[in-house]
Order: sequence, then C-alpha cells, then structure tokens
Amino acid sequence: MRACVQRVSSASVALVEENGRISGQIERGFLVLLGVGVADQEADALYLAKKIAQLRVFDDQDGRMNLNLSQVDGKVLVVSQFTLYADCVKGNRPSFTAAALPQDANRLYRLFITELNRLGIQTEEGVFQANMAVRLVNDGPVTILLDSINRAQNRKR
Repeated sequence: MRACVQRVSSASVALVEENGRISGQIERGFLVLLGVGVADQEADALYLAKKIAQLRVFDDQDGRMNLNLSQVDGKVLVVSQFTLYADCVKGNRPSFTAAALPQDANRLYRLFITELNRLGIQTEEGVFQANMAVRLVNDGPVTILLDSINRAQNRKR
C-alpha cells in the first residue's frame, strides 16, 4: 500500500460528474493519496494508518517538526489513487497491473479510513473510483511518500 502524504493548510475534493459537489474538505492536516497494490493485506492498511497518525511533521513552539496530527487538531482527507502503482518502465503509457482490483482496493481503502478514525483522527474522503478534482494548499511544502512494504523490512532490522 502506498501513500503520498501532503501537509496542508486546507484541502478539498470535488466530484466532477456531480457539478463539483464537495465530498470532503479539511483545514489543517494531511491530504493522503492512497494506492492499494495486488499483494496488500489488512496489515498494510493498519500499518499505514498508524504511521500517518503518528507522523511528526507539524511545527512545535520552537519551529521544529515535532508534533503529530492529534497534537495540532489536524484532520486527514483521504483520496483513493490507483495511479500510485503506475509502472512506466516500458514505453510511455503506464501499466497498472500492480494495482489491486477495485473490490479489494476499496475494502482496504475503507479499512484504512476506519483505522484512522479508531486512532482518534477525524477524516474526510473522496469517492472511490470517481473522477475528482482535488484542491490543496501545501504547507511547507511537506510531502512524504510511504509504502507498507517497509513494514516487513523494518521488522528485519
């Protein structure tokens, strides 16, 4: 499972087919673009939710990135993003064979959001498989790329 985490001062997602109806919006927090791969399991969703909830990238009183979402009353806007699994090695047209099938991806996407909520993080979300317009105001900018494949590698250290 892959996540592109952007620290934002605001973010929203609107549904293109519904004349721009806003499906989710936040002020301070993270915009998380979340991709699910074919080999991903529930443990991957739980790992990334915990990692993102505890990510300390908000400034403390000394201007150091030392605070997490809960400490700044931050929220998360989660948007499904299968294109995080694009393979562009051959040619110029990306292949998405590494992305999970929609029913599997949606199940893990939902689990990820449920887990963030269980951890006390308020979430908003896009609509799975919808054509969306995402707007954000980067804060920093701070952008962190996370991949749950690292959870297995961290256990070996």
